[in-house]
Amino acid sequence: MSKRAAAQIERAAAWWEKIRLSAPGAVADDFEAAKDLLAFEPGIGSKCESTRYPNLRRWGLDRVHRHIYYDVRPGKLVVLAFWPQQRKRGPRL
Repeated sequence: MSKRAAAQIERAAAWWEKIRLSAPGAVADDFEAAKDLLAFEPGIGSKCESTRYPNLRRWGLDRVHRHIYYDVRPGKLVVLAFWPQQRKRGPRL
């Protein structure tokens, strides 16, 4: 995971815990479940256009309104960004 993605997840989780009192751990829980799923089946995310990352994909976490942007590399998956779904553009990678 990139340092940038880790910081984005940390900020989103901290905000969520303050605002969403009925499910304070949802960001961490949903991210971990998605990470496990994507590690097992990396091709399920939507392909994204990127010259820097030709295998860039995106997976949505609807409950927490975020996208995971990740790069599929031989033998591993690298999370590059944790981005709000409501933004009209993706992150600059």
